[in-house]
Amino acid sequence: MSGDRIIFEGVSKFYGEVLGVNRVTLSLAPGITSLVGPNGSGKTTLMNLMTGLITPSDGRIEVLGISPKDPERLFPLLGYCAQWDAFPRSLSGYEFIADYLRLYGLRGEEAHKLAWEALARVELTAAGERKVAGYSKGMRQRLRLAQALAHRPRVLVLDEPLNGLDPMARAETIALFQSLGRQGMHVVISSHILEEVDRISDSVVMMASGYVVAEGNIQQVRREVKDLPAQILVRCSNPNLLASQLFVQDHAVEARLNSDGRGILLRTRDAEGFYNLLNQVAAAGLVDVEAVAPADEDVNSIYQYLIGAGSEGGSE
Repeated sequence: MSGDRIIFEGVSKFYGEVLGVNRVTLSLAPGITSLVGPNGSGKTTLMNLMTGLITPSDGRIEVLGISPKDPERLFPLLGYCAQWDAFPRSLSGYEFIADYLRLYGLRGEEAHKLAWEALARVELTAAGERKVAGYSKGMRQRLRLAQALAHRPRVLVLDEPLNGLDPMARAETIALFQSLGRQGMHVVISSHILEEVDRISDSVVMMASGYVVAEGNIQQVRREVKDLPAQILVRCSNPNLLASQLFVQDHAVEARLNSDGRGILLRTRDAEGFYNLLNQVAAAGLVDVEAVAPADEDVNSIYQYLIGAGSEGGSE
């Protein structure tokens, strides 16, 4: 149902002759969605379109059934945390959030309660009365997140929200995102920290040069890339024999022995065919298999495959 989704239908955005995004069609369900891509791939443009900060050159956008062209209806449902900040440094963290809530007609005791609630959610209560001018970069990043959360939105749009956070604050922030996602909120994140994206995302939208190159959860995206080699790590006895058996098949691309001699990293164009071969070799007692695991079902590996970086078939 469109009423609980973020919809893009054939959306394009051009800045004069410069492409922002082109022909984007998406339907984002509640939970954590991560936008992945290098600088210039279109992630921030997509977020700015979603929040109504810019309008599309073509196509249609709906956020929970509301057009970004209708800000009075959209803004109460949406919280946005930009990558950059420009705080009035004379205010305390609490004063900044309380003043922000005035934009929503919230004042007095209600604004007071919501401001401290937001500061508590990002672990800034102890610094709430301090001037923002004395905040570290990580504290300012958490204050931006508190601002986005303060009015209890249903959609959070967060541009590089983990930048500048120390490891403990990063872990706490990730836990907060996961909690919000489990509650049915839309949490849309852009990030370059691919390991964390892989760990926390319900779905991933991969972008390159203004285009969506893949979307879905990591395993779904990898299964869709059937014409690219899969990497499989096998811990076993006699890996040389396994490699020789593999290269009898026409789908073999590469076999690389582990330094300890007890495993092998394989690349094949037919993962199912390889697993059948492995079962046959193991059943014949030729190889004692300890463990088998896909080695490329993570955001970084899949992204490198899809944008064609690195060696043929992906990057190592």
